[in-house]
Amino acid sequence: MSERTLSGPSTAWRLFAIGVVIAAIITYAVLSGVWVGTDGSWYRSLEQPPWQPPPSVFGLIWTYNFVALAVVSSVVVWQAVPLRVGVLIFFLAASITSALAWAYLFYVPHEFAPAAIALSSAAVLTVPIVIIAFLTRPLLGALLLPYQIWVALAASLSWG
Repeated sequence: MSERTLSGPSTAWRLFAIGVVIAAIITYAVLSGVWVGTDGSWYRSLEQPPWQPPPSVFGLIWTYNFVALAVVSSVVVWQAVPLRVGVLIFFLAASITSALAWAYLFYVPHEFAPAAIALSSAAVLTVPIVIIAFLTRPLLGALLLPYQIWVALAASLSWG
């Protein structure tokens, strides 16, 4: 039995919440792509830490991450009790805001320390999202583990 049968929100409410979640993730993907792509030569000129993944990995993992985040968040919104849905949306919004702050701060004004703080915050704020996904369905949590690991790795690269 899914959690949804135990709760009262209407289908319309859940569909609206899914729309908000999808819009937030699309905004995240578009804005981070715009800011990250502003000056590739500048980024390549930086000294990279030894644990920096090869450039070909970035496009693959971010595609997976955005799709997984959208699918998992949508399923959680559809199936979870309202409290979990609210907590998920709160932490998703906070995490996306922090991740976008990193993309802007790092790639536009090149403010390294504030950018590292923002991305570290995003990594911490993502933990409750993964926990709620696991509590809703373990497979959903497992699907978000690569995203959690990637954001934590990116935060460590920001400090490196």
